[in-house]
Amino acid sequence: MLALGFGTLIPDAAVTISATRGALEAGFRHFDCAERYRNEREVGEALQTGLAAGGIAREDLFVTTKLWNSNHRPERVKPAFEASLERLKLNYLDLYLIHTPFAFQPGDEQDPRDQNGNVIYDRGVTLLDTWRAMESLVDHGKCRAIGLSDISLNELLPIYESARIKPAVVQVEAHPYLPETELLEFCKEKGIVFLAFAPLGHGIRPGPLEDPVIVAIAERIGKTPAQVLLAWAVQRGTALLTTPRTAARAKENFSISALPEDAFEEINRIQTRQRLNDVMRTGSPGFIPQGT
Repeated sequence: MLALGFGTLIPDAAVTISATRGALEAGFRHFDCAERYRNEREVGEALQTGLAAGGIAREDLFVTTKLWNSNHRPERVKPAFEASLERLKLNYLDLYLIHTPFAFQPGDEQDPRDQNGNVIYDRGVTLLDTWRAMESLVDHGKCRAIGLSDISLNELLPIYESARIKPAVVQVEAHPYLPETELLEFCKEKGIVFLAFAPLGHGIRPGPLEDPVIVAIAERIGKTPAQVLLAWAVQRGTALLTTPRTAARAKENFSISALPEDAFEEINRIQTRQRLNDVMRTGSPGFIPQGT
């Protein structure tokens, strides 16, 4: 997996296509998708255009997508995987992730709700059940690796200990305000790739991009705050995802270099702690409201 990844959580179909093409042109070769984002077809179209233009081979790309919560039942995993593969217009995936540890009521409705507006969870399946079905995808050859997303260390440990095929990647929110140091150290020890999403703080303001430490370092070394945050993430041993909407922003995000050691340590000493996406608590990406 390449350290710099392009995240495809983009609501608009046309922007998905243009942004994915811009990312390809900027040099991104790692693309992170999801059934939940409802834009796998558009990402697939953009990737196929890039492949057809020449100079890029399928083997140059690292493509990930994710199993959504309503497909956790073992019998639903393979059909969901194959549907994503078809939408992406690919004949194999480099990585397939369980999007969250939470199982929703199985079916075609991504957000099953009861009469009070609460998400309906599926208590009849465990995360280990789902993981076993994920392992079978690797056995059949169209999925190179499997992993987990939006998971805590406490939830990861029993899966790791019981897994026949160990998780290759763990994807979680991480930035200077949420360094996830304990999880990162576990991943390093076990040879698991730690993949950080929201390394720029989801663009939430005020957030890491406006942090005085980050701004001062950016001014000192002649980089943008975004480039400083992305460099810090790579330097501490994580892969990362960013979602530039324009070709210019993609080039900026792709053009990073190592921070001076003193700057790196300054960022490590930031004391602010804030989670910006509530998926770890609700079982849904932050853009789905929690039922009351």
